[in-house]
Amino acid sequence: MDDDETTNPASAASVGQGSALASGLGRIVERLVGGTPASASLGRRPIAVALQGGGALGAFTWGVLDRLLEDDTVAIVSASGASAGAVNAVVMAAGLAAGGPEEARRQLDAFWREVGTTSPSRGLMATLSAFAMPFAMARMGAHPLRPPLEQMVDFEALRAAAPLDLMIAATRVRDGGLRLFRNSEITLDGVLASACLPMLHDPIMIDGEAYWDGGLSANPPLRALAMETAADDILLVQILPERNGDILRGSADVARRFGEIAFSTALHSEVAALADLQTLSREAGRFGPALARKLGRLRLHRLVAERSVPDLAEINPLQADLPLLLRLREAGRAAMAEWLAAAAASPVPGPMPRL
Repeated sequence: MDDDETTNPASAASVGQGSALASGLGRIVERLVGGTPASASLGRRPIAVALQGGGALGAFTWGVLDRLLEDDTVAIVSASGASAGAVNAVVMAAGLAAGGPEEARRQLDAFWREVGTTSPSRGLMATLSAFAMPFAMARMGAHPLRPPLEQMVDFEALRAAAPLDLMIAATRVRDGGLRLFRNSEITLDGVLASACLPMLHDPIMIDGEAYWDGGLSANPPLRALAMETAADDILLVQILPERNGDILRGSADVARRFGEIAFSTALHSEVAALADLQTLSREAGRFGPALARKLGRLRLHRLVAERSVPDLAEINPLQADLPLLLRLREAGRAAMAEWLAAAAASPVPGPMPRL
């Protein structure tokens, strides 16, 4: 078996759990011995972020990260992501490597403004959704995110000295299994694979293997992040709408809702599997193995865009025009500011929630 996290999404919570635990234990031991990244050594509270994908809705995550990077009481030591979440994680990491939090904020701002002013999703593409008309849409040629990522991210430098632990999800086309790209494996093609919607792009080929969007198999990676991060707190940024009370009146509405459910189901599986692992770890008690004790201490926090953006379910994920992106960013900043204030008032939150 290779280093993939699962062999099939239908068995994500059980099949391969033993090998994943062994792999995670090895990485956790490395982190317990080596300590947390330097950014967390200045008296800041280490935190991991798990960033969900969702096209233009990822601008909400931009705002979340922008506000989080301003704060001098926390340090992001790990980040996992799928699709737009993977892009946000990598652009942030590149900025941190180049000049610290302020440079990370600048690069995120530059990236999303570039997307909002040059994205091919404007015009006709803005009136369609990858979920609404998956087979009627004309397929794109070159991936539209390739030019800005090539320009803004020094992938060689990131692989050599990443300022945090990265975990980028992609989905193998041949079996639907999850592939996780970690620091030494982060490449432009790996990030593009994570953001490769099957209905828009041809698969991204890496070492002879075809990959599609990571949101199909882990949106975002959560269980592996929990096992490997040095932080006891994980912030899950959830940007896809989970609830839609509208009456579905046509095939386009049905197809779009089907896509939303499909990309959210991967998250539900990750959270449920992690909750089960945490229950087992707590039962092991303080005399259990190091990984069990770590999982027992874990606190999962959720920042849900749906609670901050009332019309989230009505927004087209491909409508990447700048005014919308800026509105989502401000909503993300406000949500993050509220979360930081609550965290300061109550530093030890309640038990991990189930979705």
